[in-house]
Amino acid sequence: MTLTVQWLTVQWRSKLMVMVVAWVICWPALSEQWQVKVIDHLGEPLPNAVVELTMSTDPDVDPSGLTPSQPYNMIQQHKQFQPFVLAVPVGAEVDFPNLDATRHHVYSFSKAKTFEIKLYKDRPHSPILFDKPGVVALGCNIHDRMQAHIYVASSPWVAVTDANGMVVFTDLKPAPYQVKLWHPWQKKQRETIEVNFNRDRADQFKVFAVKPELAFVGSPRY
Repeated sequence: MTLTVQWLTVQWRSKLMVMVVAWVICWPALSEQWQVKVIDHLGEPLPNAVVELTMSTDPDVDPSGLTPSQPYNMIQQHKQFQPFVLAVPVGAEVDFPNLDATRHHVYSFSKAKTFEIKLYKDRPHSPILFDKPGVVALGCNIHDRMQAHIYVASSPWVAVTDANGMVVFTDLKPAPYQVKLWHPWQKKQRETIEVNFNRDRADQFKVFAVKPELAFVGSPRY
């Protein structure tokens, strides 16, 4: 909350009166904010890129205590997964609602999580727990061209870039951080980047990502 005080001098009935006028303007207190932009090898904004922050050294921070308890959603609609890339922290639960009239059969053979949800409509009986870090590639056993990815982060500070290649992290503690970048179509693994975060700042990182020639149904530009 910010308090702004302005003094106004008003003459009334030949007497000089001093009035204090105060406006109380409510907005969220300014916090430490880190704006990250990810671009591709051509310098264009890169959507669907995962940015994960790991605090290098801080024994006072318990990442498990920062893990959201509500389930995330990987929706199936128009015979495609939405979103194309979902980032969650370890310990998160993901629900797989099917909004199509047809049934889907969701599965993954990834090391981070092997599972299947056999033919179903509407919503499965329970969400899926993702308890190991790593990348989980999703498919549908009925519609082969449906694809998506769930990035399971070991850190609670993880986000996916928007259409402008942007993510914003707020309420960060000033400290050294390791920045990990990942994209489903990256040509090589990007090395971890060390950044000493102190106050509000903005950074730009590059990932070499090229869309496959064989695009699947609902394939985004990236």
